Amino acid sequence: MKKITILTLLAFFITACTTSDPYTGEKKIRKSVKYGAAGAVVCGLIGATRNSKSARNAAAGCGAIGAGVGAYMDHQEAELRRELRGTGVQVARNGDQIQLIMPSNITFNTAEYAIKSSFYASLNSVAKVLYKYKDTNLDVIGHTDSVGKDGYNRELSYKRAYSVADYLTAQGIPGNRLSPLGLGESQPIANNNNASGRSQNRRVELYITAAQY
Repeated sequence: MKKITILTLLAFFITACTTSDPYTGEKKIRKSVKYGAAGAVVCGLIGATRNSKSARNAAAGCGAIGAGVGAYMDHQEAELRRELRGTGVQVARNGDQIQLIMPSNITFNTAEYAIKSSFYASLNSVAKVLYKYKDTNLDVIGHTDSVGKDGYNRELSYKRAYSVADYLTAQGIPGNRLSPLGLGESQPIANNNNASGRSQNRRVELYITAAQY
């Protein structure tokens, strides 16, 4: 009975959110159903009929039938936190944007931009979640501390950002979702006058934002 009710509601919402192309006559789902309230209701009903694991795994499908942006990012954040627990990668949330902070000491050797082989598993976990949640764009930003010349630091941060982006691409994340950028020492998050602060400033950040349609 629950399955019949859900399917009936789903058909109703999709029909209500469908429009015809004035030139071809083809039926199309309006953009609003992509991240609309109607879709969020349907996803909630589906989740309520399953166990919590199945509900989490259905998040990507919810994106396809119209989950709200917030709910879509909530599920993605939860999966990233679970996958990255204990890896040293920090997961932060700011509104509908998810931020991953990868300290350079676990990602790269000093003054190098080749990713440490010990970090592959962590990036594989990131790629696994990003591949599932396809309706997101990804800014990959490299940062350094203030030691050394500004030009060298900017180039190093750029190469490190590209190393992360290239690795994710190799794991199946489309390149057009990734935007690598190196900012060198220009955006410190801690005091560069001590070793602890410099360590925090040497990082690669991944900003995950819902795609706009």
